[in-house]
Amino acid sequence: MADTAMTHALGCLGVYFAKAVFSEVLQMHPSKRFNILQITRMHFQWDWLCLGALIITSVTAEIENEETLDADVEVEDFDKQSQEADVDRDKSSLEVVYQTPKPTGEVYFTETFDGVLAGWVLSKTKKEDTDDNIAKYDGRWEVEELKENTVPGDRGLVLKSVAKHHAISAMLTKAFIFDNKPLIVQYEVNFQEGIDCGGAYIKLLSSSDDLNLEYFFDKTPYTIMFGPDKCGEDYKLHFIFRHKNPKTGEYDEKHAKRPDVDLKKFYLDKKTHLYTLVLKPDDTFEMLIDQSVISKGSLLEDMVPPVNPPKEIEDPSDKKPDDWDERPKIPDPNAVKPDDWDEDEPSKIEDSDAVKPEGWLDDEPQYVPDPNAKKPKDWDEEMDGEWEAPQIPNPKCETAPGCGHWVRPMKNNPNYKGKWKAPMIDNPNYQGIWSPRKIPNPDYFEDLHPFEMTTVSAVGLELWSMTSDIYFDNFIICSEKEVADRWAADGWGLKKLVASANEPGMFSQLVTAAEDHPWLWVLYILTLALPVGLGVLFCWPAKKTDEDIDFKKPDISKPITKGELKQEREELEDDEIELEEKENEDTAEDEDEGEGGEDIDEEEENEGADGSQEEGDMSNKSGSEDEMKEADESTGFGDGPLKSVRKRRVRKD
Repeated sequence: MADTAMTHALGCLGVYFAKAVFSEVLQMHPSKRFNILQITRMHFQWDWLCLGALIITSVTAEIENEETLDADVEVEDFDKQSQEADVDRDKSSLEVVYQTPKPTGEVYFTETFDGVLAGWVLSKTKKEDTDDNIAKYDGRWEVEELKENTVPGDRGLVLKSVAKHHAISAMLTKAFIFDNKPLIVQYEVNFQEGIDCGGAYIKLLSSSDDLNLEYFFDKTPYTIMFGPDKCGEDYKLHFIFRHKNPKTGEYDEKHAKRPDVDLKKFYLDKKTHLYTLVLKPDDTFEMLIDQSVISKGSLLEDMVPPVNPPKEIEDPSDKKPDDWDERPKIPDPNAVKPDDWDEDEPSKIEDSDAVKPEGWLDDEPQYVPDPNAKKPKDWDEEMDGEWEAPQIPNPKCETAPGCGHWVRPMKNNPNYKGKWKAPMIDNPNYQGIWSPRKIPNPDYFEDLHPFEMTTVSAVGLELWSMTSDIYFDNFIICSEKEVADRWAADGWGLKKLVASANEPGMFSQLVTAAEDHPWLWVLYILTLALPVGLGVLFCWPAKKTDEDIDFKKPDISKPITKGELKQEREELEDDEIELEEKENEDTAEDEDEGEGGEDIDEEEENEGADGSQEEGDMSNKSGSEDEMKEADESTGFGDGPLKSVRKRRVRKD
């Protein structure tokens, strides 16, 4: 609804600005001869245009409103119990009723940490190839609530120690066998203090007869490692699985290619994020964060190194022949240095045309002792030597072109050519880049279904971190996506709901962003100043000139006196006299054309004179009538006197 109202407001504001612009145009083009009918017609057409713009704006707003309503309907169907929330108007946080999530289908492992930490085993061993003072897995773990956006009753496992090794593990409810069911691993992580260097990944430990969780350490065999890891500015999301070579029986780590998504925000925003790994029997995988796919691919094509080795390899015994020529270009052996090539010419020479600038102070040094400097009281000349004031730039040189001995500047030497080298030509003996020959790979094998991995029977966290308070919660291992989604809705969904309710408003977010990036203040100011400036430009009343006032107000005729009419009549008679003189001049130019022409001219002159006399008499006779008519017109619409004068002028012409 807010978008609809905003759209209507923008439409009306646009129409208002448009009409304001039209009024400004009328004020900027005053003309006393402007046709009032055309003005009325343009106003009528403009009103229709504005009405059409409002209708289109309304229709567009309704369509956007319907799309918004449709989008609001498509919400995730969380469990009603997990969605119950009471908003306290006197508090800024959202109070929710939390219930421990329960799996809704077949699962292999679940853990919420809401009760007693049962089934988890702390490692008692040491890490190999490490100093004894840090080799022991003595990092501390606690079960507690989140520091921020707390959900009452919801607790998680928290890594508490800094710069220590941590190891804790638990057996699965039942082992997962990679056959015809997908594997889904999902859990929550919150870097409550951010992260400098450390990981939050989990390991799915391989099933074996000698698996002892008390001796869980970095060399314990695992099948899958998955989760976030960060050190420095390297943000990673690991997915590694150990693949068994069918020929040698050895295990190799296969790493998924790095996602193309920027993962930085997931490590620094101090929010709880949901990490999900999906492995399918068709040998494909997906990695998700907050139920959005971050990376996906094939176990056969998108792992490094590839699962299957190449069929051919380079022969390690093959060596490059001594006469093998890999040079594509060689110096021309037939080229000769030109006789006028002088290799002794320097690259720079003095500019002989340079002239010492006027005002150059030759006798002034560039640096002088600081006159304000004083010898320290504890200065011992026997131990420290003779004290000298520190040097400062000569103040006299600041206003002069320069000080000291003037030296001509250097310029490029036009005769410089440098050391002569023969031009390069194509090598006629070029054989290309040598590479060893290929031979069949003796270790080649083809595993068409790498999904069939080693059975998993335990889950563990084996971590090193330089940051404390890393929060883990709501582990689940299952085969059905619906089960994992419902589990996420009952746990992570509530955390997300509380975090969203506690987020600062738009204004606070803008201020926070500007604190991190000060240049945003300029953008904010321009964004606010632009509409205000446009509003002032188009809506502020312009200063009216005298010409505009004369154009806008109707010309109300004033009564004309007999003296004014007599003056106008005399002006018309003067115009007639000038016209007759001009005709006489034209007649004088045509006298050489013949007698017939003269007779015709005389007749025309007589007729013209008679006509003038008759018109004069008629004007005298109708004088009183014209006066009465003009007096009547003077009380009517604006241009009465102008019309009467124009009529008489037309008759005289």
